[in-house]
Amino acid sequence: MAGTVTAAVREALATACPGRIEDATDADLVGSAAPRWVVRPTSTDGVSAVMRAATEHGLGVVVRGAGTKLAWGRDPERVDVLLDTTGLDEVVEHAAGDLIVVVGAGRRLADLQDDLSGAAQRLGVDPARTGTVGGAVATASTGPMRLAHGAVRDLVIGMTMVRADGVVAHSGGKVVKNVAGYDLGKLLTGSFGTLGVITQVAFRLHPVPAGRTWVTGAPSSQVVVREVVRSLVHSQVVPSAVELDRPAGGGDSAVSVLLEGHPDGLDARAAEVAALLGHGAERAAEPPSWWGREPAVGRSHALLRVNHELAALTRVLDAVARAESTSGCRAALRSSVAVGTATVAVEGSAEDVAAFTVALRASSAGFGGSVVLLEGPPGTADLVDPWGPVGGLALMRAVKDQFDPGRLLAPGRFVGGI
Repeated sequence: MAGTVTAAVREALATACPGRIEDATDADLVGSAAPRWVVRPTSTDGVSAVMRAATEHGLGVVVRGAGTKLAWGRDPERVDVLLDTTGLDEVVEHAAGDLIVVVGAGRRLADLQDDLSGAAQRLGVDPARTGTVGGAVATASTGPMRLAHGAVRDLVIGMTMVRADGVVAHSGGKVVKNVAGYDLGKLLTGSFGTLGVITQVAFRLHPVPAGRTWVTGAPSSQVVVREVVRSLVHSQVVPSAVELDRPAGGGDSAVSVLLEGHPDGLDARAAEVAALLGHGAERAAEPPSWWGREPAVGRSHALLRVNHELAALTRVLDAVARAESTSGCRAALRSSVAVGTATVAVEGSAEDVAAFTVALRASSAGFGGSVVLLEGPPGTADLVDPWGPVGGLALMRAVKDQFDPGRLLAPGRFVGGI
C-alpha cells in the first residue's frame, strides 16, 4: 500500500511539473535531510501547480536555487520535495532608463550582473556566495556594497511569490515610488523559504561608477581600527565599502576602503583615506585578495553571522578573542564594519563550535547585536540553537500560520522552529 501511495504522489508531482521531476540523490541533501524528489518548474504557474500538489498530499517542500546556502539554519523537519528554481532564470524586463530590472528568482547573480553591465548598471548585491537572485533575497545576503546601496530588502521593489497552497501573489511593481504591497517583499526577504516560494523579483539598480580604487592599511590596534572606521563614516570621502579582515588568533587586522566616482576626484579622496589608515597604507586598482570573501580557518570550519552597533567594533573583536579562549577554537573574522555586519569562521568540533557560539552570544548585549550560527559540523545544531534568542517570535509564528498553516515550507528550518 505504501508503495502505491508513493507512486500516486510522484505521479501528482509529475503531472504538476511535466518532464521536470526526478528522484533525489545524495547531491540534493538539505543539511542532513534527504528529499524524495526534485522538481524543476520553469514558470510561476508551474511552481503553483507543484505547491497545490504538495498541499493536497501534505508534502514538505524546500526551495533551492544554486544550493550555496542550503545548509544554513536548522535541518528541516521533513523534506519530501526539493523545488529547484534554476528553471526560472529569465530576465523578464530591464528598463535601463528607469534603473529597474525584473528577473526570475533562479537567475544567477553573476549572470544578472553581466546582463546589466552592457548598460553600465549593477544590482547592489555582492554576497560571498554568489548563488541565485531568489537565494540572495531569501537569505538576505548582501556583501560589501551594502554601505553604498543598502540591504537586499531596500533594493526589492516588487515580487511575485507562490503561497504554500499554490495561490500566486504579487507585491509592489516596477516603479521605485510604487509602495503598494511593498511589505510583502520585505516580509519574504530573509525568511529562508518558510513563507512562500519567490519566483520573480523587481529590483532598483544603480549606475556603475566611472572610477574605482581601493586603499588598504593595517591600523596599529583595535582602538585605532575603531577610530579609523568612525572617521571614515563621518568624512567627506564617501566610501562605497569599508571592510575589515581579522585573521585567526587575533593577528594584525587589515582595513580596506573602496572609493568610487569620477576618476578626477579619486586621487584626493584616496589620499585622505590613506592618511586616516596611517603609515603603510597602499592604493590599488584591484581589491585585496580577501575582499568580499568569507573568512576561513583550516580546511573545515563553521560559519557565524554577527551583527553589531557601529560604535561597538572594539567590543566585538574583544568578544571574539574571549570566545576563542573559552572554547579553545581559532576564529577569523571579516566585517563590513561601516554597516555593522560580520562573518566569523570557527575551526573545531561540534562541541567546540557550540561552546564558541555560546560564549560569543554571552557578549552580544555588550556589542548590541546578535549571533547566528549559519552552518557547522554535523550535530552542532543539537548542542546550540543556530538562531539564538529572537525578539517578536510570537508575531513571526502568527505570520507563518497565516502563510503556511500546514507547515509545508521548510518546516523547522527557521527561528523558533518555524
